[in-house]
Amino acid sequence: MAYPNAYTAYKETGVKTASQGKLIIMLYEEACRQLQSAEGLFQEDDKIPPKNIEKLNKCVVRTQEIISELMVSLDMEKGGEIAKNLMALYVWFNQQLLEANINRNKEKIVSVHNMMSSLCGAWNTAVETTAPVAAPESYSSIDING
Repeated sequence: MAYPNAYTAYKETGVKTASQGKLIIMLYEEACRQLQSAEGLFQEDDKIPPKNIEKLNKCVVRTQEIISELMVSLDMEKGGEIAKNLMALYVWFNQQLLEANINRNKEKIVSVHNMMSSLCGAWNTAVETTAPVAAPESYSSIDING
């Protein structure tokens, strides 16, 4: 069936044509999805069944990879204090997730998820408020030939 290939092509096009801000939001959104999946693997007593240990590891490692990508995307020269603070936060996120993965600690996963969700909202607001304004339609068909 061609549908999976079409969907993959659609996603790839979305990534290739996205602005830098939108790419960061996409990374945050995927990290939040992975963390939500990880949270869902725990039982009500916050224990993880043995059958879900590998799934938990995959979700946490994917999230850590995304966080590493966010770290690499920081421009420490132009970003100033904000970039330094984000870097420190990303390092802390990865440390918390490492500990959560080793100790199977749902609380740490939830904590990182909540903070990443808040940051995603902040990035969304920043991208929406700084997006370039589209040119009025009257400019779109200017004839430079006179």
